[in-house]
Order: sequence, then structure tokens, then C-alpha cells
Amino acid sequence: MREGFTALEETVTDDKFCVGEQLTVAEVYLVPQIYNALRFNVDMTAYPKIMQIYQRCNELTAFELAKPENQADSPSHQYA
Repeated sequence: MREGFTALEETVTDDKFCVGEQLTVAEVYLVPQIYNALRFNVDMTAYPKIMQIYQRCNELTAFELAKPENQADSPSHQYA
């Protein structure tokens, strides 16, 4: 996981999202990976660019609604 995050951190620019100023499928795949990394206490301080992208995505309604803890059939204790 860290190897992939490192490669992506070195690849992305200072744009709003992974591949420019618009949301792409890259973020759709990235956000769950970061979500799980944080869930398992992976230190993400070495990845400021992708964490900024993650934060921007989490401000969007679609990403908020898609979080596991927001699913009707999700056992909430898993995501505490």
C-alpha cells in the first residue's frame, strides 16, 4: 500500500484532483484505499498531495454518501 501511495504522491501535481481539475475514476479508486489505510492507522503524513485530494473528495456529497458507515446495511461498530 505504501509503495502505491508513494508512487502516486510522486506522480500527481498540485492540481485539484489526480489528473487535473476534474474528478476522474482515479479518485473513485483512491478514496477507498486511503479510507482503509486510515482505518488501519497507516501514517499518511508522507503523502500530503493525495491526502489533499482525499479531503476534497470527502467534501463531495457522493463520496460522503458512499462511505461504509453511511450504508444502511453496515454494522456501525466496524467503522468506529
